[in-house]
Amino acid sequence: MKEVLIAPSILSADFAKLGEECAAMEKAGADQLHIDVMDGHFVPNISYGAPIMKSLRKVNKMFFDTHLMISHPIDYVEDFVKSGADRITFHLECEDDTMEVIEKIKSLGALPAIAIKPGTPFEKVVPYLPFIEMVLVMTVEPGFGGQSFMADMMPKVKALREIIEKEQLSVNIQVDGGIDKNTIGFAAEAGANIFVAGSALFKQEDYDKAVEELRAAAN
Repeated sequence: MKEVLIAPSILSADFAKLGEECAAMEKAGADQLHIDVMDGHFVPNISYGAPIMKSLRKVNKMFFDTHLMISHPIDYVEDFVKSGADRITFHLECEDDTMEVIEKIKSLGALPAIAIKPGTPFEKVVPYLPFIEMVLVMTVEPGFGGQSFMADMMPKVKALREIIEKEQLSVNIQVDGGIDKNTIGFAAEAGANIFVAGSALFKQEDYDKAVEELRAAAN
C-alpha cells in the first residue's frame, strides 16, 4: 500500500492571509497543497486562477496538487504548470480529449491525474490508469466545500485499488470531499492513500494536531 498523504484544500483557508495559512500547513507536516480551480461552467462556482498559485509558489515549497474543475483544461494546463503546479488533475467528464490532456500535462513536466464525479462509473477511468499518476474519486459533488462524505463511493475506490494492484501499476488514489477524522478511515480501508481535507484542517485551531489526527486515523 502506498504512503498516506494529507492534502489541505486551500478552498477552506482564510484568503485574507492565504500565504500564512499555507505556510502553517507546511510547518504542520501536511504533504501536498490541494488547489481547487473552478470555472463557473463545469461546476456552478468560481474560485481562483493561475495568478494565485504563482504568488503562493514564491513563498511555499509544498507539492502543488492542482484540481481543475473546468470544461476545457487543455487550454489552461500550461498556465498552471508555469505557475508552479506539480500535478494536474482534470475531470474525465470535461469536454477535451482525455489522452490529449494527459499528453499535454506530461509534455510540460507535470504529473497527470484524472478525477471522476460521484455519478461516473469507475470503469470509465480504467483504460487510462497506465498513463496517469493518480485517480481522484470525488466523495462529494464537485463545486462547493463543506459537503457531507459520500460513503457509497467506497466500493469504487476499492475496485480501482484492486485493479491497480493486480496490474502492478504505481497509481495513487485520492479522495476529496467530506474527509475528516471520522471518515478518513473508511477511505483508507477502501484503498485511498491521498486525502484532501478542507474544514477538517483549516477550520481547526491547532494545525499540527489536525494533520496528526488525520494521518493517525488513516493509518
